[in-house]
Amino acid sequence: MKSIKISLLVGLLATTALPAMAGKAQDTLNWATDKEVAVVDPYFSVTRELVIMGHMGWDGLVLFNNETGDFDPLLATGWEWKSNTVVEFDLRQGVVFHDGSTFDADDVVYTINFLADEANGVPAQSVVNWMKSATKIDQYKVRLELVQPFPNAFAYLANEISIMPEGYYDGSTIGADGTRDLSGVTPNGTGPYRVSDVRTGKYVNWDKNENYFADGPKGTPQIGHINFRTIGETNTQLAELMTGGLDWAWDVPKEQALRLEDSGQVQVVNEKTLRISYLTFDVTGSSGQDYFTDQKVRAAVAHAINREAIAKELVGPASVVIHSACHPEQFGCTEDVPQYDYDPEKAKALLAEAGYPDGFDFDLYGYREREFTEAVIGDLAAVGIRAKLNWLQYSSLLQALQNGKTPVAQMTWGSSSIPDVAAITSHFFSGSADDPAKDPRTAEALRRGDTSVDPEVRAEAYAEALNIISEELYWLPMFTYTKYYAFSNDLNFTPTADEIPRLYEASWK
Repeated sequence: MKSIKISLLVGLLATTALPAMAGKAQDTLNWATDKEVAVVDPYFSVTRELVIMGHMGWDGLVLFNNETGDFDPLLATGWEWKSNTVVEFDLRQGVVFHDGSTFDADDVVYTINFLADEANGVPAQSVVNWMKSATKIDQYKVRLELVQPFPNAFAYLANEISIMPEGYYDGSTIGADGTRDLSGVTPNGTGPYRVSDVRTGKYVNWDKNENYFADGPKGTPQIGHINFRTIGETNTQLAELMTGGLDWAWDVPKEQALRLEDSGQVQVVNEKTLRISYLTFDVTGSSGQDYFTDQKVRAAVAHAINREAIAKELVGPASVVIHSACHPEQFGCTEDVPQYDYDPEKAKALLAEAGYPDGFDFDLYGYREREFTEAVIGDLAAVGIRAKLNWLQYSSLLQALQNGKTPVAQMTWGSSSIPDVAAITSHFFSGSADDPAKDPRTAEALRRGDTSVDPEVRAEAYAEALNIISEELYWLPMFTYTKYYAFSNDLNFTPTADEIPRLYEASWK
């Protein structure tokens, strides 16, 4: 059956017009997704494709190091926190933009002040609205002032804040529909690749930046050309991958990824992501089903679910079971918390202690990867906890959850690829509408962590909050999500958990 399905993929090419062959011989890495790229701009096109391209074409002040967990100097060479809301950066000298102009403090000040001004219409305001302003100290030194203490400042500076040349957007205007017209703006950054050709909705071609500065954390670009195309059908993408029209694809469905791996014609890697799955409980009884106000019942649920089997058999080999309300690779995430191993007999005993020796019936809500939730339902049924599944669209489920109408919901969270617990634990347990418990102890601990720039203070505060959450079982953290990548056997490429493929680091074997 596997060989038949692979043949079907290849056979699809009979009706598909192919571009010129990609690959090592042409020194061209071709990749594709199903998304159309209308604007080559990391601020005004809020898609994952533009996050990837943003890192190819532009640089930020710092870059997150996935191996060390630290932030490496990029356009900045050093920095100093003057207070919890003020940080000063020394800037790299000798950097030039793709048009040949010289990078300095004026570009940083222009970029940050443009982004911080809400009138300029940057769509993802949460990415930029934590910055108050930037001030030039001298040609290669700037001061950044934050609106308030913001623990994810450097994570956003690394992932989201690309530096544009001074005056970059001055010729563009905001139309009546609220969108900015960038038709007259030529992409221009300092990054390791520069745009060479664009056809809206079809392709974006990039050439290696021969003048990229040496000794930076992005390294020296190796591949001559990196070209993106829009291909609407996954099967078509994979067919081209197997026959040389593409060199790289991601987010490949698990079954197709396994068939590609069996073929031996491409490399397949399953990599962890920063998205996690969790169960959130109605600990107040507001849903009308008050079983989960009892911590023993919540513990029975935790012991009843074989999270390890779900992670390895359904999600992917890179998936791991988690015990804290965060991702293990985020700063401040500790697994040194109360843990609940798979133990159905213990689950039954806890149910009996709570007054439910025969179990009970309840409503379970979900929205994503139904097979994962159905596995949870099967495990719970084995100890007498009988779930009725309510399957909703995310927006409807979120509204029901925030209104306290869901006894239990299986949810996910990706932290916007931010490697810090403030992007998840602080979001869900600081007293907002998303907080299932509104426990003042967690809110106070998280406030201490969120308002300090001292790593030790932050780590201690977050550990305190995470231990409370786990002991009380406001959440049952489940597992990490993974993503399948498939790419040419000629290609050196290493995926990372933040789901920002560093194509600029790729090279040919």
